Amino acid sequence: MDTFAGIPPEAFRFYGELEDNNNREWWLEHKSTYDSAVREPLELLLAGLEPEFGPAKLFRPYRDVRFSQDKSPYKTAQGAFATRQEGVGFYLQVSADGLLVGGGYHSHTPAQLARFRASADASASGAGLQDIVDSLAGAGFAIEGEKLKTVPRGFGKDHPRAELLKHKSLSAGVGLGQPGWASTTAASEEIARRWRELRPLVEWVGRYAAP
Repeated sequence: MDTFAGIPPEAFRFYGELEDNNNREWWLEHKSTYDSAVREPLELLLAGLEPEFGPAKLFRPYRDVRFSQDKSPYKTAQGAFATRQEGVGFYLQVSADGLLVGGGYHSHTPAQLARFRASADASASGAGLQDIVDSLAGAGFAIEGEKLKTVPRGFGKDHPRAELLKHKSLSAGVGLGQPGWASTTAASEEIARRWRELRPLVEWVGRYAAP
């Protein structure tokens, strides 16, 4: 298979079964399903989206269990990230729950966080970000990211963008379930359409709070 034909239903079933059989023996027995139903279709999908959204990579399916009490060896979802700037871009996930798309940034440095807060505080750039976030929320996206419980030091509690200032990272995402188009070539355009909705957020971060 060298052209994207959709994400087959087997991909979602694979992760449903993995949740109940998260061990090396089951994985090795079913790895061919992972390759044909998950890895290969997503690689083809991302290759087709790369000209518009940037190069993408699939995350490794193996969990880092060194410092975790949960020693399950495999991730119960396949994630992918498309980006033109380090840590800033578009997210796609396949799991037993279906598809999830998102965008924004998750990691941050102290300097990046300082730029983010200064830009969220500033009248023009801050109001622009608020409009983007409100628009995404209105379109059904959940506004997410690591947050403080209170407004950071140096900003008033009554700041008009107090909730945005609490963010240390900022992203938006929406779960799509298992729509009928997922297993067809239309999945490429459906995912691209949602990533386009997320582009203003990704571009804002890239302009004002890039790494």
